[in-house]
Amino acid sequence: MYFDLKGECITLQQLLKACDIISSGGQVKEFLQETPVMVNDQREDRRGRKLYKDDVVSFYDTRIIIR
Repeated sequence: MYFDLKGECITLQQLLKACDIISSGGQVKEFLQETPVMVNDQREDRRGRKLYKDDVVSFYDTRIIIR
């Protein structure tokens, strides 16, 4: 899956909401605790992690490439 970045960066929480992975910001903390989310092949649990062009977010069978 690709996500077209409109500004300079997006937070992990904003990305998960924009891709309909979570429906509200309140769900992100629990989601990140229960789901092994990887950003560029490193485990990430910070919802405010800034993502930039060419970053790759993956969990389970989902892969999101920021472009």
